[in-house]
Amino acid sequence: MTSSTGRLAGKIAIVTGAASGFGKGIAEKFAGEGCAVIVSDIAREAGEAVAAGIRTAGGRAQFAHGDVSKGADVKSLLDAALTHFGRLDIVVNNAGTTHRNQPLLDVSEAQFDRIYAVNVKSIYWTAIHMVPYFRKAGGGCFINIASTAGVRPRPGLTWYNGTKGAVIITSKGMAAELGPDKIRVNCVNPVIGETGMLEEFMGMPDTPENRKKFLATIPLGRFSRPEDIANACVFYASDEAAFVTGTCLEVDGGRCV
Repeated sequence: MTSSTGRLAGKIAIVTGAASGFGKGIAEKFAGEGCAVIVSDIAREAGEAVAAGIRTAGGRAQFAHGDVSKGADVKSLLDAALTHFGRLDIVVNNAGTTHRNQPLLDVSEAQFDRIYAVNVKSIYWTAIHMVPYFRKAGGGCFINIASTAGVRPRPGLTWYNGTKGAVIITSKGMAAELGPDKIRVNCVNPVIGETGMLEEFMGMPDTPENRKKFLATIPLGRFSRPEDIANACVFYASDEAAFVTGTCLEVDGGRCV
């Protein structure tokens, strides 16, 4: 899997929410491009399996357990990168959660607080702990996984939509402020994808008929896949994107057109 001449050869990355879905795809793709990866997730067994799979395929990866809404846990991810691989180049803020697609007044305060803690406060914590390190190192790269929900919201996901809008504008603000430190910050905006949260986003059972309602809004006619998002992240993390910061790439099959 690993490559000494890959597009990310010699780089070190943290990928949050990497035990499944988009995060797993990103971690595996990064490893295949020569990057060493800290695989982070709250799901210990699944996360350890992802890291083990990367190593079995010839890549470099270590699992680090953590809740991205907690500052101490996020700091431990930086510590893990330095302990296992000696430095850090890239942070992929992929971990996220949602409330079920439902009327906005039906979402509980606890659900509201949780989605903001995981989707937005996690960006705060990675900035607090990783920006000082990147400044001393002479630069770094943040890739924040937002969503088309922050650009073209769907009904029934109002509070989730708000978190992703916050990720997008926060990323742009970070890019503007941190540019002089050679710290790049970009977003990837996936459309609804084939992940474990699909039914939550749909708000209904995942059946062929129900899928058709959502696929009808995507011109290319399919959901996003982990490899789609991973390919976009590789570009942002690579030296090919050395002059790219403050941007959002919709990986959405035309959903936001």
